[in-house]
Amino acid sequence: MIFHGGFYYYSETRNKRHIYVRRSRTISGIGNDPGVCVWTAPRRGLNSDNLWAPELHLIDGKWFIYFAADDGDNDNHRMWVIECESSDPRARYHCRGQLETDGWAIDGTVMTLDYGRKYFLWSGWPGKRNGQQNLYIAPMKDPATISGSRVLLATPNQTWERVAMPICEGPQVLKRNGDLFVVYSASGSWTADYCLGLLHNKSDDVLDPAAWRKHGPVFKKTDQVWGVGHCSFVKSLCQSEDWIIYHSKSSRQPGWDDRDVHAKRFTWNSDGFPDFGAPLPRSAPLTPPLKKKNRALPIAA
Repeated sequence: MIFHGGFYYYSETRNKRHIYVRRSRTISGIGNDPGVCVWTAPRRGLNSDNLWAPELHLIDGKWFIYFAADDGDNDNHRMWVIECESSDPRARYHCRGQLETDGWAIDGTVMTLDYGRKYFLWSGWPGKRNGQQNLYIAPMKDPATISGSRVLLATPNQTWERVAMPICEGPQVLKRNGDLFVVYSASGSWTADYCLGLLHNKSDDVLDPAAWRKHGPVFKKTDQVWGVGHCSFVKSLCQSEDWIIYHSKSSRQPGWDDRDVHAKRFTWNSDGFPDFGAPLPRSAPLTPPLKKKNRALPIAA
């Protein structure tokens, strides 16, 4: 989910082959919009199946959506980008092509720093076989072109990153007061132990792995809420509050079919780090942005 021009926009895939964009004046209202199909995968080819995790970005005045796709074989999952043909992010998109990630890749996102410098972050395999997912980063020449070799940003070397499978995925960027954060998802997304970790960089040298410090988990399951992860961040309508959008599971049993989307206000600690608190129960009453109370906000996926 992103906020732009007084609207919240939410991108999603349906039936593994279609990308939709929803729009709402409020965070909680996004589930009431049926959405508009902005792109359909071709019937055949390297990006014809298994579309995952589309991300909508406004870059240099143009709308782009980054997503993972393959030809029906998971080993061939790669990152792709489509560009909007209009100033309306719900208009038609055309495919700009595959991004060169040097292997299997999902969950791509764009980090834009001072003076327009752009970097692509994603989750990928260290080799050609499934079994572990790392976080990688590479410089970008433009919104559709990676211009350098991938750099290893983080490996799942902590216990909380290795439940069911060692995984770091779903990187998302947060910037505040000179601090740069990458919040990412860890462990198997199909498990109750899916959670969020955090990488911190204060040097602005994003291609130096030593400049990043890992913290976590910074958002994890409770006795009532499980499988919290794969987040994005938006501001409230007044632009004074920070909100995290994430999914959780309604069952402790492994699987993906029981996931839905939630929103929650978060704050900042005195050390400059985000404080996501704990995921609140699914039955917690709705409290929309601009209120002082901090409540979970279920929304339709």
